[in-house]
Amino acid sequence: MPIASVNPATGETVRTFEAHSLGVIDEMLNRAQEAFLGWRKQPLAERTRVVGLAAEVLTRRREELGALMTLEMGKLRSAALAEVDKCATACRHYAEHGPRYLADEPVETDAVRSLIRYQPLGPVLAVMPWNFPFWQVFRFAAPALVAGNVGLLKHASSVPQCALAIESVFKEAGAPPGVFQTLLIDSSRVKNLLADGRVVAATLTGSEGAGRSLAEHAGRHLK
Repeated sequence: MPIASVNPATGETVRTFEAHSLGVIDEMLNRAQEAFLGWRKQPLAERTRVVGLAAEVLTRRREELGALMTLEMGKLRSAALAEVDKCATACRHYAEHGPRYLADEPVETDAVRSLIRYQPLGPVLAVMPWNFPFWQVFRFAAPALVAGNVGLLKHASSVPQCALAIESVFKEAGAPPGVFQTLLIDSSRVKNLLADGRVVAATLTGSEGAGRSLAEHAGRHLK
């Protein structure tokens, strides 16, 4: 079934997209897994550089991205521009403070040396809502990518253009292929993604029903 971008102010269908087939999804999961193996080994300075550049891309494309939010989900222009600015602020924050957040933390135990170390997990599935189509994604993506994970975005089906634009921001910032990908899929596909061994974790912002469903499948597969 096609995924439609509809202007809520007029009811006009602006664009339609073919949902990704099972074959395409499989290719994207392989790409994410392969990208993770390289991205996790990149120096932290390189990962923070890319996320910092994403802030510059957001600022440069501010009017375009704000207008896209207004067109696709009806956000007021002032609120849309503020949301783009907030996403850029988040990227700058994690680019600057990521090294401190991820630094080893010595702890006192009866061992000779003990510490807490933060290590990346792998491809993370993000199931995100329509109402803050950029912010909800970037507040996950900026810290996750700095930490060495890679992102797979399953956005609300009503905002496919926003979802693809977010992917383009990271590409323009220099993220290697597969580090951040948008899956154009129906919500019914999420449970299959959670059952796939290439997806290691999930994050969700959404309704109670969506949260219960994702938590059930994530727990079943120890994600």
